[in-house]
Amino acid sequence: MTNTLLEQLYTEIPKARDEIYKIGDPTPLEPITLNGEDFDLYIKREDLGPINAYKWRGGYNAVLNHNRNGGSDIIVAASAGNHAQGVALAARKLGLQAKIFMPLAAPLMKQKAVQNHGGDHVELILSGDNYNAAGDAAKAYVKETGYTYIHPFDDIYTMAGQAMIADEIIKNSDTPFDYAFLQIGGGGMAGATALWLKKYWPNIKIIGVEGIEQASMKASVAAGAPVTLDNVDTFCDGTAVTRPGDITFQICSNYIDEFITVTNEEVSSAIQSLWNAKRIIPEPSGAMGVAGVKQYAQTHDTALTGKKILTIICGANMDFSKLSLIAGKSAAGSATRKYYNIQLPEKNGALLDILETHFTDLNVAEFMYGKTHPTEAAQTIAIDGTLKEFETLESNLDLAGIKFTDITLNADIRYQVINYNPALFQDPLFMTVQFPERKGALRDFLRAISDVTSICYFNYAYSGEAIGRALMGFEFLSPENRQKFLDISQKTVASCKEVNPDTVSRILKH
Repeated sequence: MTNTLLEQLYTEIPKARDEIYKIGDPTPLEPITLNGEDFDLYIKREDLGPINAYKWRGGYNAVLNHNRNGGSDIIVAASAGNHAQGVALAARKLGLQAKIFMPLAAPLMKQKAVQNHGGDHVELILSGDNYNAAGDAAKAYVKETGYTYIHPFDDIYTMAGQAMIADEIIKNSDTPFDYAFLQIGGGGMAGATALWLKKYWPNIKIIGVEGIEQASMKASVAAGAPVTLDNVDTFCDGTAVTRPGDITFQICSNYIDEFITVTNEEVSSAIQSLWNAKRIIPEPSGAMGVAGVKQYAQTHDTALTGKKILTIICGANMDFSKLSLIAGKSAAGSATRKYYNIQLPEKNGALLDILETHFTDLNVAEFMYGKTHPTEAAQTIAIDGTLKEFETLESNLDLAGIKFTDITLNADIRYQVINYNPALFQDPLFMTVQFPERKGALRDFLRAISDVTSICYFNYAYSGEAIGRALMGFEFLSPENRQKFLDISQKTVASCKEVNPDTVSRILKH
């Protein structure tokens, strides 16, 4: 890293302090307790900034300085969402025009936010299937027009603006932090924050956190030069960058002490922890630092014990529809849910027998089953529990000679695939079944009907409501058993409603 680069940053960061607060206020630094941890954790609330993400800082500072230095009054940017909002806000505040390129698949709420922040000062141009394609289109447009390009991270002025996060942290903390966990996309925020924190607190340890399938900075540092990943996962869309910047690579290489990666499930678990602790719902990239803290505490014994820890909630711009996906991943990410594929005989009462023998005191979160064999059943059961409870369950199943497989991270579980063969169903009856969402209620229902029917299809997932809902298929060996089932079901804790014929027809055409 050249001294010139450092000198430029050290010069521009204090200048940014005099400019960016014209459009936004400092954000809070708050203590938080996630789960009785033995360290002091603080979160920097960039989700409370003027665009609900930190990118307003670098966006405004870069637009202002490039324009002052002779740039065009028409600026161009490419972004998956948050940088676009920062540039849009800057353009409106400074009276400039912005042409902003976003991927065709950019979340709709981020597209609308760009228009809201920029108003008549912004033209939104959707181009390409990802950030790289949008960026290439923006750069080609700049080459053709001569307009000014505002880079989202690999720019001295952008980084100087992002460094104000660290500047505010330093001003608002009475004592130094021991660790900072900083999420990395292109490296602008992480690099600038790390550099400025280490200037004042040289002993702080900086941990860079990347998505496990987004770790372009970690790969680059290992290679000794910026490298480009073939593709990246976009669950954490705000950090989905295939190649770090040339400037950010130099800064991160020198000022970040260690790089770790987190899974989408761990990020989802971090979002749940933030909701439980402070009713915060960040976008996935916004929670990556917290995910890193939680993972590090589990894998490094007492390294964080008694320490003062910092991380940044860097954004909260997320489509509402993504919440269900996050909720589904969070239990697996916190290692509190496991999915087991359990081999059972295909007969009446088989599921009830194993529930009452081995799952009596366990919290069953999901059932996924479809009949695929005339004499053997492969039931998927999800359990919410502790590591000790999982170990005890697995030991007991082994002792009982029951075959099972841990399929928690399998693709079919991720996409909730239930295989079944309708040709094997005997006189099937499909019903929506509702029951009190309490331990034992579903088992009471299964116990009541076990002598007259077997289950050929079962789809249930705990939703957090007071009422549990399942789609179930029942089969019968005789018309008499079918009628007995209908009579018995009316007297149980469950409420059963027959599925309409059109839906049944679609199910049976599987």
